[in-house]
Amino acid sequence: MKRRTVLRLAAAAALFYVAPAFAGEIVKPKGVVELFTSQGCNSCPPADDVLAELARQGEVVALGYHVDYWDYLGWKDTLATPENTERQKLYGKAFGKREVYTPQAVINGRIHVKGGKRGAVKAALFELAQTGQGLSVDIDITKTGESVVIEADGVPGGEGDAHLVLVHFAPMRPVVIERGENRGRTITYANPVTAVQTAGMWHGKAARFELPRSEIEKKGGCAVLLQSVSKDGLPGPILGAAVLSPAEKAPAK
Repeated sequence: MKRRTVLRLAAAAALFYVAPAFAGEIVKPKGVVELFTSQGCNSCPPADDVLAELARQGEVVALGYHVDYWDYLGWKDTLATPENTERQKLYGKAFGKREVYTPQAVINGRIHVKGGKRGAVKAALFELAQTGQGLSVDIDITKTGESVVIEADGVPGGEGDAHLVLVHFAPMRPVVIERGENRGRTITYANPVTAVQTAGMWHGKAARFELPRSEIEKKGGCAVLLQSVSKDGLPGPILGAAVLSPAEKAPAK
């Protein structure tokens, strides 16, 4: 991990979710970028900037998974969870890698590149789209009364299996890092993941999933991923994705 200069984003942005990517209720993205990062890794800030840029541009689902295995360097990542680390390890096994690293960007659940390489991330998104490995299944999300309804299209032949995965994320926020390799820096993190859960199964045909609206909205923003999973339980290609924005608060009377 080499020392690099951090581009500090405005702290005022922490009051909002990343826009315009998550400004509306439904986003039909061109791809999914999952960045595995850590506040304790001094190679990660450039990758965090790339993720924030992608999120602002609004063309992909951009998610930040903070991992905990760099905490021993002297700073405990305030956004890390063991579940995020476990997801990265499962990707590592799926890719046939013996070790994981940061910053790692996983594109559409299919390939991985160094997260700080803006050109590599965008080239991977383009290549996957051009080779038919983009997001091929449309997903729509609507709010109806007390429910959130997720509808996933079918595919020709109606074959295939995938998990409906909900990825909850927190607001974009600045973090003052007091110790470790990034000591003294203030870094703003886009869409840090707080929880991942499987909400249903898709079997190649058009499907409708109804979930409690209150349970979804109380957790902030939510990305919906239609992701294939191997027989060994390893994450595979992401076939479709959409984003449900956080609920807007009613104006004070």
